[in-house]
Amino acid sequence: MKYRLLMIATSAGLLAGCPIEDDDVQEPVPDTASYTVSVKNLTPNQPLSPLAILAHNAQYSLFEIGQPSSNPLEVMAEGGDNSNLLAESANNVNVGYSASGTGVILPGASDSVSLTIDTNVAQQLSVASMLVNTNDGFVGETQLDIGSLAIGESLNINMAVWDAGTEANDESAAAVPGPAAGGEGYNSIRDDNDRVSFHAGVISQDDGLASSALNATHRFLNPGARLTITRTE
Repeated sequence: MKYRLLMIATSAGLLAGCPIEDDDVQEPVPDTASYTVSVKNLTPNQPLSPLAILAHNAQYSLFEIGQPSSNPLEVMAEGGDNSNLLAESANNVNVGYSASGTGVILPGASDSVSLTIDTNVAQQLSVASMLVNTNDGFVGETQLDIGSLAIGESLNINMAVWDAGTEANDESAAAVPGPAAGGEGYNSIRDDNDRVSFHAGVISQDDGLASSALNATHRFLNPGARLTITRTE
């Protein structure tokens, strides 16, 4: 009898020590959630470039105040091109999803984008858009926690206007890409303080900036836009 019990105990120990085959490892079950992201342009005469929307984990940040802009953010903030930011979902392991706005958001208008994500992959959202009648001004929010939103619940945020710190704010016709000037967009040379900061605003030719192609209508107050994120499913 003792021998039989010893054999059972030994067999149990051997089974407990057996390695788990790869086929036995259970992949996380997708836990999907759907959201609508809406941005309203609150400026009087600053069109916003197409939205860049990224869903990611807590290891990713679109920008940090006082730190240099990433190259994808610089490209968008200087020229309104969101393609490099959207490519983060393919190039950065911490970004699971990206979505583009439908087009330019005119003053007073809104744009809405819907996306469905696996919350095991992404629990946060970042949104950005350029004020195109500036050198490198943009509205942006990052690391917004959306994982706790219940179905039908919304997150409403006033979006500040930030300076990417990559291009001097001369407001010149050569450097402002929007309809007020039609100048150059992205330029790889960084000739400003090279850090993201709160935007000081447009000066314009009406307030004595001789180099400016802008006028008083292109000035803006904060917030520059209104962001609403609603969980729909």
